[in-house]
Order: sequence, then C-alpha cells, then structure tokens
Amino acid sequence: MNSSKIDKSQLITLEGHLEHITYFNKQTHYTVARLMTGQPRNPVTVVGFMGGVSPGEALRIQGQWETHPKYGPQFKIHAFEVTLPATTGGIRKYLESGVIKGIGRAMAGRLVKAFGAETFEVIERKPERLLEVEGIGQTKAAMIRSAWNEHHVIRGLMQFLQEMGVKTAFGAKIYQEYGSDAIDMIRDDPYCLAYDFPGSGFSIADTVAHNLGVAQDEPQRVRAAVMHLLSQWAEDGHTFAEEENLVARCENLYHIDRAAIENAIEKLAASNWIIAEPFAGETQTRAIYLKSLHMAEISLARRLRALMSVPMVTSEIDADSISQEVQRKLAIKLSAEQIEVLEKVFSYRVAIITGGPGTGKTTLLRSITTIFEALGKTVRLTAPTGRASRRLAEVTGRKAGTIHRLLGYNFKDGQFVKNQDEPVDADAVIVDEASMVDIELMYYLVQAIPMSGVLILVGDMFQLPSVGPGNVLSDMIRSEEIPVFYLNKIFRQDQQSAIIVNAHRVRRGELPEFEPLDSMDDRSDFYFLEQSNPNQVVARIVRLCKVDLPQQFSFDPVNDIQVLTPMHKGVVGTINLNQMLQRALNPNPTLLEYMGNAFKPGDKIMHLKNNYQKDVYNGDIGTIKDIDRKSKELTVDYYGRTVKYDDTELEEISIAYAISVHKSQGSEYPAVIVPLLTQHYMLLQRNLLYTAMTRGQKLVIVIGTKKALGIALNNDRPQQRLTRLSERLRLKN
Repeated sequence: MNSSKIDKSQLITLEGHLEHITYFNKQTHYTVARLMTGQPRNPVTVVGFMGGVSPGEALRIQGQWETHPKYGPQFKIHAFEVTLPATTGGIRKYLESGVIKGIGRAMAGRLVKAFGAETFEVIERKPERLLEVEGIGQTKAAMIRSAWNEHHVIRGLMQFLQEMGVKTAFGAKIYQEYGSDAIDMIRDDPYCLAYDFPGSGFSIADTVAHNLGVAQDEPQRVRAAVMHLLSQWAEDGHTFAEEENLVARCENLYHIDRAAIENAIEKLAASNWIIAEPFAGETQTRAIYLKSLHMAEISLARRLRALMSVPMVTSEIDADSISQEVQRKLAIKLSAEQIEVLEKVFSYRVAIITGGPGTGKTTLLRSITTIFEALGKTVRLTAPTGRASRRLAEVTGRKAGTIHRLLGYNFKDGQFVKNQDEPVDADAVIVDEASMVDIELMYYLVQAIPMSGVLILVGDMFQLPSVGPGNVLSDMIRSEEIPVFYLNKIFRQDQQSAIIVNAHRVRRGELPEFEPLDSMDDRSDFYFLEQSNPNQVVARIVRLCKVDLPQQFSFDPVNDIQVLTPMHKGVVGTINLNQMLQRALNPNPTLLEYMGNAFKPGDKIMHLKNNYQKDVYNGDIGTIKDIDRKSKELTVDYYGRTVKYDDTELEEISIAYAISVHKSQGSEYPAVIVPLLTQHYMLLQRNLLYTAMTRGQKLVIVIGTKKALGIALNNDRPQQRLTRLSERLRLKN
C-alpha cells in the first residue's frame, strides 16, 4: 500500500496564540496567519492548510522554516492541534472570545459556573445538559451545539488525516462531501474516498487504510483498486481496459493476489459497476468497461445506426444551383471538390467532412448552412468549447454556441434538458471541431438529434483526439458506415503558406521544410531554431515574445503571441514558462497570490473548467483588469465581457502566457511558439505537433531539437486508444 510518512525528526514544533488570520481560502482552508509565540512575545508568519481555527486560540504547530522570495522567513505547517484550556478561567476566556457563535460574555460565565472544567465535554458530548443553564432552551442549545461542531469537526478531521499520514490539503474537500460524519465514514470504509474523489481519492484511501491496518487483499481495497485503474484508463483516453492488462497492472502496482483481483472483477460485474465484455474470436481476455462508458459507446452506435436508417426526403440540388446560391449569398466561388461534396452531403442523415488546414472546411460549412436556409430549414451551429463556438460564429456570421448550451446543460443536477424524448429544435445540427468531442458528450448530443433531423460533423481527424475518453471522430470514419467527405486539395492562396504546407507534411509523417530562425523575415511564416538546452530555450522564448516578434512583425506580446508546450512541469513546461514570461511581459506588481500563483493586473489568464453560472468555459482566455486586495476579488475581461472571481474561485483560472497544446484545441493565434525537446519524450506525438502548428495563423516558430522532431513524427500514438465504437457501428443488429 501507499504510505506518505514524513520524517518527523526533521519537523520543528512551535506553540503560541493565533493573533491574526491574513488569508483564508474557504474551499481549501489554505491559511496565512500570525502566531504569537514565546516570552518575549514573538510574531511568526505560518502558512499551510489549517481549518477550524480562530484568532485567540492556542496552537501547537509542527512544520519547517522556509524563505519566501518576497515575504521572507515563514513557517510551513505540516500538522497542527488546538490546545484547549483546561482551567475554568481559561475555558471562560476562550468562550468569551466569540469563537463559538451564540456564546457571549454573559453566557460563557453561566456555562462555566454550571459545568466548570467539564464545560467543553458537556457541549460536545452531552449537549442535552445545556438545558440546565438559565437562558438556554432547545433552540439555543441546538445552535450552540451546531456552532461547536462547525468550528471543531473540520479541525478534528484534519488532525485525523494528519495521524493517518494524509496531507491536510484534502481535508476541506472531504468535509464538504461528508460533513460531520467524515471520520466515522472513513474509519468504516476508507475506500469510500476512492469512489467519491476520482483521481487522488484512491491514494488517500490507501494511505488511511494502511494506517488503520486494512489487509492488502481486503475485498473493499481490491474492488477500489480495479475501479481506480479503470478510471485512469479513461483519463488516458481509453473507453475500456483489456482484462489481462488490468489484472497484471493491479497485481504489480498494489501487490494484490491475482485470484483476489479476478474475484473482484466478477463481483463488480455482477453488481453492475462494470461491464465485462468478451472479444470476438479466440482471445481469452475481455474488455472491461466502466458502466457509464459502456452505455455511452453502445448507445451512441445504436442511435447513429437508427438515425442513418431513416430515409431522407430531399429536394433536387444540382451543381449550378449550388454555385449560384453560394455566389449570391456569400460571394464565394466554390472549387470542383467543394461542389461535389455539396451535391452529395444533403442526401445523408449523418455525414462527416474532414480535411487539414487550407482545404476549405470553413467555406463548406458556411455553404451548407446557406443552402439549408435557402431550403427553409432550421440550422443550429455548435462546437465543443466556448472558444471554438465563438470562432464558428465569427466565420459564419451566424449564432453558434457550445454543445452543452445546445443541449441545455443544468449545472445543478449535472443533466441535459435535451434528449431523445425532448430533442433539439432544429432540422440540422452542424458540429465544428468534432475531433474534440469525447464519447460521452457525443452520445448525449446524438441522443438529442431528432429522428427527422440531420447531423453534420466537421473536423480534422489528424488533430489531437478529445481530452476525454474515446477517439470518436476517427472511429466513426474508420467504421466506413458513415458517409465521409475528404477535403485534400490545398487552395492556391494557402499553398503559399509554409504553415499549411508543413502541417500536411507532418500529418504524413514527413519532416517539415523550415527556415532557420536566424534568417527570420516576412518571406516565410514557419521557422525552426535548433536548441537543446532547456534554459536557453526558455530565454529565447522570452526574448521572442518581448523583443523580436513585436519589433519584426508588430505583434502584441501578450494578446498576439501564444506559447504552446507539451507538458506542465519541467523547465520548458507551462508552470516555469508562465513565471518567466509574466516577469518579462507584465511589470505590474503582484496584488494577489493563490496556491503559488501570482496574479497581476494585465495578466493573460485561462479559465480551466466550464462554469455555466458565469458563462465562461474551459479554455477561454482573458485579461485581468482589476484586483481588489481587500476583498480578494479579481475581475477578468473575456472578449469584452467582465467576469468576477472571489478567493474561493481562483482555482478555476491560471496564468496563460504559455498553455498546453491540448488546451489550445479549437483556437487560433496570430503567432505560435512551440518548444520541442527530448525531455518531452512521453508526450512527443505526431498529432500533438500537428495540432500545435495548425493553431498559428501568421507565424509558427518551433524551438528544440531535430531528434525530438523526429520522435514526434514517428509516434502516431492516438491509434492505440482502446475503443470499440468502430466495430459497434459495423454491427447490423
């Protein structure tokens, strides 16, 4: 089992009274405070996760000294405990401080007079005795007991987690989920954490279970390990795991007997938590699915086949009428390839249009919409992300929104309003950037397409697949059951673009043709700089953003240039690059800090998850317009609309001078800089490089080594995602 024991011999203990809380995050309980210690009284800054404490309380804190580059020496909290007073005088003074709501000076005196040194014991364990005190009735007693619990339960939970070897950073989330029963629930079954906190929950549960003496082959542990590994497979993009690999991985990682794992799989399948599905043929292994992913995959295939089985009633549309209508409405002259697609696409209930950059996907999308409207049809345009839907609206001149908005997502219950029984009100739904749609979202979308409607998916199958599980667009194409229209011809004006020409070379696994960065001028829009030293790569990126590109091309260093990197950690990861670029590009002072992030007015930031209440979505990029240090409120401008964040919402944003390639999907930027080094080995993929390159509109610069470039070109890893959508689409029953 995992155990995160820390060498306590290295820890220092401080004792004192909490004088002042400088900063407290309501969601994580991250705290910055002043502790008054010793004689003479000596103020110390303490930082860390510390919930359920109030000014005036006596604390014993274990931790280590560290030096903050801006704030100097401070004491980092590893563990803490409140030392409640034991004397009647101390108890009275503690209660008089206002720590417990509902107890003032007079009430504190009456409580101590009635119960003396047992006052705390009565409040916590015998609250019915509070009725013995003058002025306390049932309502008042319940209020005092509730206030005591609210103040002390989170503290008790954090101390319990400390004893179990778990970081107290998880305490606030656990308390929010389980409330005052948290400790009892965890003691009863530590692995409830694995199910309720996907990702880190199993590791926390395993640490607690180890300290509680739970055996390695305990059935609850084995079942949780299997579910955890299936969730990890899903995070890696797979819809299922091969049983033999699942058993072997569980056996090796968690040291569990093979028979116990196989038994757990059967029990989970019998209880319908997972689906164990045989493969066709002679193989003995099975496909093991999380139930939700199996339902999404099998139901999506069935719904698509059902849609395609409904006959189409279409008006006759010939090449001449198509060309004339598009020319009249859009002033566009279509190519022969585009006209051929338009003649055929209206004959199908479901169709896919795919092609690389410069092949006319956007022109086709606009033309299809125009013709549908000319036929009196209602068309809804949609895309997976807020950025992609805004771009779709810009290029079509029509209203477009996210798939979640189209389906009427209800953030309160996590359900979609639109479904098979209440379909989308449209004759046709056109989805742009369809390669970004994962298996579950595509299932919900297709369920909501009316049986009399049309679904057209537009996307580039060679881009990175969805962040979520599945490889849906590629699987649908590979099935050969859905009509697919391939756009291969690069338009003449785009043949002059080295970005587009090289993107197609990369797609084919060929080395791009590039100019050396030292000869950068306006003759090309694609450059490569050979550099193997990560620190020098970072320094050159900073110089390009701050000096070279603004001077050479008049780019705005913050709004026009986007650094895209394959990873978050390391010298050339987003974290370090953002720190370096922020320092170079934003001279404003830091006005707010959160979990190691420094925020300044003028900073470029990205929203990290869909927030339907604020109408801001995963990947939206904005600029910090104002920071109120007193209220810890931050105001961000997104595309001309301001959105406010309080200190409990700061985890939803991050600095975005540099972002991951995955986060860039669906967006385009005037200039893109891509570091590509062998340190990124695990993430070097052909479609990652292809996606990064195709984000640049006017300029792409790759900085790194030809060896890393070669690794990426030879790695076509997305084909290895485990899914069965393609074969399900080929089923005839």
